[in-house]
Amino acid sequence: MKKVLLLSVAILLAYLLLWPVAVDPIAWQAPENPGYVGPFARNEILQDAETLPIDGTHGPEALAAGSDGLIYTTSHEGWVLKHDPSSGNTTRWVNTGGRPLGIVFDQTGNLLVADAYIGLLSIAHDGSITTLTNTVNGQPIKYADDLDVTPDGKIYFSDASSKFGARESGGTYQGSLLDMLEHGYHGSLLVYNPADKSTRVVMAGLSFANGVAADPQGRFVLVNETGENRIHKVWLTGEKAGSSEVLIDRLPGFPDNIVRGRDGRYWVGLVSPRLPILDNLADKPMLRKMLARLPKLFWPEVKYYSHVFAIDEDGKVLASLQDPAGRYHTTTGALEVDNWLYISSLHEDELARVELTPANWTVISVATGSPTQE
Repeated sequence: MKKVLLLSVAILLAYLLLWPVAVDPIAWQAPENPGYVGPFARNEILQDAETLPIDGTHGPEALAAGSDGLIYTTSHEGWVLKHDPSSGNTTRWVNTGGRPLGIVFDQTGNLLVADAYIGLLSIAHDGSITTLTNTVNGQPIKYADDLDVTPDGKIYFSDASSKFGARESGGTYQGSLLDMLEHGYHGSLLVYNPADKSTRVVMAGLSFANGVAADPQGRFVLVNETGENRIHKVWLTGEKAGSSEVLIDRLPGFPDNIVRGRDGRYWVGLVSPRLPILDNLADKPMLRKMLARLPKLFWPEVKYYSHVFAIDEDGKVLASLQDPAGRYHTTTGALEVDNWLYISSLHEDELARVELTPANWTVISVATGSPTQE
């Protein structure tokens, strides 16, 4: 019996140390996590958020407001859906045949889609789909994630991971877990120019490149780096053109989408609070590789916590709306429409919205940095 036990232990150790896995973790230093303090002090503004059915689908990852007064969202099942705020009805419009993530309308009213399985798409008014690009520098774009359009018509979009493609990893969520376990900086910010149909890299070496939002004047583009809990500002014009800087970092969670709001606001969704296991194992690549060999039951999982916040173009936090109980969980972003803030999710089977009234609009005082009410 003792020999059998020792042999079993030896086999288990050999498996944990030697079994080939897709990830090849890199040692890095996790940024300090201040937690839910200062502008991110905990509140329960989202606890009573209204939820809206989405026609039997789930995972309304992103949102866009159409000139027709409808709100568009995407689903795991491949659908682009239309939500009518006046009736509350949501209907299926077009199925891309992939996994549509970020969406935005261009100047002519076509809906642009970052489809994680297919690439950058354009959907015309009649529902016809055109693939704009699915390669860069001769290599496939494996995980188109989010996008926005600048006034000159150029489309800036993220390729979350050039190594762990969404389709080949078994899904967008699975691909993100693999990429963040490795932390190999496989993400990029790309730009597609409709004028000459070219695609080029704007910024490489990002740890899971995610949300993208463009300045309305075309001066800069913001891109979320989920794996490093921060947001970059990439300058497109002026003296700083071609350079980038960290706009805000040490976020208490993983930033997903970023969406232009009103009055210079940019709304960010934190899909989950930071996970201590990932922070603690940041400088221990061997242990992360061993973790990757375990059944997925033991892998890090997102924690349910509702949180969206707004910043200005200088990275100052303007608003923070939360629900620590995560009643509407895995929040990916937010969209301002009339007096409502619509909220998207990675896993939920509904949309959510909360009314933007003085009672639930938490604003950060410029002078003190403390929460006040608008």
